[in-house]
Amino acid sequence: MKKTSVNIGIIGFGTVGAGTARILLKKRGELESRLGFPLTLKNIADLDTERDRGIKLPPGILINDAQRVLNDPEIDIVVELMGGIHPAKEFILQAIRNGKHVVTANKALLATEGHEIFRAARKSRVDIGFEASVAGSIPIIKVVRESLIGNRIQSIYGIINGTSNYILTKMTEEGLDFTTALREAQALGYAEADPTFDIEGIDSAHKLTILASLSFGIPFSFKKIYTEGITKITPLDIQFASEFGYKIKLLAVAKQEGDTVEVRVHPTMLPKDYLIASVNGVFNAVYIEGDAIGSHLYYGRGAGEMPTGSAVVGDIADIAKNIIATQNTEYRTQTGLIQDTKYRIKKMEDVQTCYYLRFSAFDKPGVLSRISGILGNHNISIKSMIQKGRKLEKAVPVVMMTHEARERDMMRALKEINGLPAVSGKTVYLRVEGGNNQDGRHKG
Repeated sequence: MKKTSVNIGIIGFGTVGAGTARILLKKRGELESRLGFPLTLKNIADLDTERDRGIKLPPGILINDAQRVLNDPEIDIVVELMGGIHPAKEFILQAIRNGKHVVTANKALLATEGHEIFRAARKSRVDIGFEASVAGSIPIIKVVRESLIGNRIQSIYGIINGTSNYILTKMTEEGLDFTTALREAQALGYAEADPTFDIEGIDSAHKLTILASLSFGIPFSFKKIYTEGITKITPLDIQFASEFGYKIKLLAVAKQEGDTVEVRVHPTMLPKDYLIASVNGVFNAVYIEGDAIGSHLYYGRGAGEMPTGSAVVGDIADIAKNIIATQNTEYRTQTGLIQDTKYRIKKMEDVQTCYYLRFSAFDKPGVLSRISGILGNHNISIKSMIQKGRKLEKAVPVVMMTHEARERDMMRALKEINGLPAVSGKTVYLRVEGGNNQDGRHKG
């Protein structure tokens, strides 16, 4: 019998699950008009069936047994929105074995277990929709795997964690310290009670894993991504960055060079006049360079009930259209993932970039020449310098910007500098994009 509608089952009725259900129910007629057939929300499975999510569900939709969704022969698409690795992974694999298509917003799961999940999907000839796993309402997955299919992606720069971006924005605009800005983010619901994944860069690294795999065909390589958070950023460094004409952002970077791809997440200094540097608050942005398109910047809300729910419904609609269109033909999956690649991941120690350095040095004759001498011995040249005040009895900040240098050389130089008697404490360093190794094509 020819299908005239597509049935959906959701597992997980938290923030994103509620947003997805709200859109499917409230806009049912609108969606049917646009698609030419109805999307029917048959069940939502969640252990908590009592909590009020602010949505009036038709009777019988909300259940507490995920197996009913996974094993229902009438459900065509299973939407996993519970998060975490287990049992989400097992539920998705079971849905795939049962011949059901899957939509998920679970970036941590895809970043760590994606290879197994996509291999299973190819074997069972079902689709995986994962637009909501990266950058919320920004359709960046669709852009990379469909709109830019004729491009060789050269580089990606992403502000893809709203919590960290909000914290850095408050520190920059209001001079707050990290702890105060974090508390404010938590009070407003922008940060979790345990914000570790956000502030330590792990969430951004999960998302970058997915983007890099799509863009360059490298395997899901979360464990190989250099990851550093924002917990050590101080108002003093933000102030010095501003004096040099930069802003500090938690940046996800993926660059292709020759047969290597560098993938890294860390606080980064960006020139103030770069478009991506002006992305503030909880907003996300992804800047992409391709050999055919040049430079593109994609901007929007990166999280939340409705923005992420919108991305989930977009995936549901795409898969549903494919289901209806291929009823009498062989279903062809479209993951957008390249099956083989010539690229290997560059080790962080081989990455070359410019650096911001802040030393606490005692104001004594020969200190600066000794520091610059050590940098020179490690092939690092100084671009500019600021020294604040003169205190013979206390260490004062000395700030330098370098030309492009290799990470390995910089780490060796800093180890030597930190051992100098005239240097107090460890040197603060930040990597810089948009220095003398960038052409600034993404300026405002």
